[in-house]
Amino acid sequence: MFFTYLRRELRRRRKAALVVASGLALGIALVIVVSSVSSGMEKAQGKVLQSLYGLGTDMTVTKAAAPANSTSDRPRFNFDAKDSDSDKEQSSDRVMVQGFQTLASSTVSKVDAQKGVADSVGGLSLQVIRINGQFTRGQFKQDPNSGGSRQGGPGGGQQSPQGRVEGGGANFDVNNYTVYGTDVTKPALGPLTSSKITSGRTFKTSETNAKVVVADKSYAKEKKLKLGGTVTIKSVKYKIIGIATPDSGDAAANLYIPLQQAQTLSDSKNKVTTIYVKASDSQQIAGVKSTIQKNISGTTVTTSADLADTVSGSLSTASDLASSVGKWLSIAVLVAAFLVAGLLTSSAVSRRVREFGTLKALGWKSSRVTRQVVGEAIVNGLVGGALGIALGLAGAYVVTEISPNLQAQLGNTGGGGQGGGPGGGFGGPARQTASKALDVALTAPVSVDTIVIAVALAVAGGLIAGAFGGWRASRLRPADALRRVE
Repeated sequence: MFFTYLRRELRRRRKAALVVASGLALGIALVIVVSSVSSGMEKAQGKVLQSLYGLGTDMTVTKAAAPANSTSDRPRFNFDAKDSDSDKEQSSDRVMVQGFQTLASSTVSKVDAQKGVADSVGGLSLQVIRINGQFTRGQFKQDPNSGGSRQGGPGGGQQSPQGRVEGGGANFDVNNYTVYGTDVTKPALGPLTSSKITSGRTFKTSETNAKVVVADKSYAKEKKLKLGGTVTIKSVKYKIIGIATPDSGDAAANLYIPLQQAQTLSDSKNKVTTIYVKASDSQQIAGVKSTIQKNISGTTVTTSADLADTVSGSLSTASDLASSVGKWLSIAVLVAAFLVAGLLTSSAVSRRVREFGTLKALGWKSSRVTRQVVGEAIVNGLVGGALGIALGLAGAYVVTEISPNLQAQLGNTGGGGQGGGPGGGFGGPARQTASKALDVALTAPVSVDTIVIAVALAVAGGLIAGAFGGWRASRLRPADALRRVE
């Protein structure tokens, strides 16, 4: 009897039911769209952070670089200056640790032993300045397209990233690039995981001290490096075994070599600049950070959340809007939809006074009438939920198809010290990647949890509307039907 009466009443009052369902659908659709866009923002932000420190990293451990107050810290180059008029081609490399003071390799084991740490790996970030050409006692001239700012002879002084030393009819080309020493025994952590091997292969776990290199795709194209060819760093030839393409943004380094080789090139035996840490529980990252800082003094621990706070640009603005304005707008629309559904249901009950009064006169109890009204309201809520889910999925699909481009730029977290670059606060090789805006395509993924929430809201809306209508129906008396007839 209950379902027969329910089906008949819903068919007879389709317009009223559609109005109630439409109000609920609008609120639920807005919740789905805002939730999916917020998830898309988090995903986009994750791509930006991953481009800096690699997949799976929750935090890094570094030691801020000491101020360079001594001239001994300046890069020096060695040339054969016996004959200043010689036409002999010469070159000299200066390999320097980039961004941070070095930590003992044993620190990696100490970090790994801390409570809450699932895994950790050390890496060494290097900067190589190469000068090659003919010897001259001329002046170093800045390339107008470079960021260099200091002049000086080839024997001392700071060299700009790109430029040439001119004078006496001869010149030297200056080439500046980055090298990252990766622990090949733990390939799942570190900046190299932010790139995909698109040609060749990555390192084997047995190549701990092999003279092999993986080159970034853009750098390889610029320098015409080919798979199977060689690249020379400080007179050591390395075989190119792979070409890596970053998933987003710039690569963490121009070249990747085994950690032991990087330590040898920079005279940093058993040293690392950055320790990449994966927490055993992503919900306990703050506690793990405190534990490491407490037990390993002199280090700076930077979490992905710390770095995320420095994200600026349109990605940050859109994320703030989605999390603040979007959230409160969704709540306001839902509350309004629930109230409207309740009032419309109550009003519909008032128009059915004669019907319900007659049913009570025939022996229906108030509880039975109330159950009937609540049942109709719940069905209306479920219909509204179905419509809302459909509208929400359509809205999320439109956002994903349009894929608006958002820009993100990372500021300094303050942990990098001198030489770390704008992105030096998190991860050794984070360098220039953070110094320019990255374009990220926005998507709006809809999770199963979001659908479950939408269904729950639909049922809740139906129950609230049913509560309004049930309360009104419970107050009806058989005499109300007679007064309505009169």
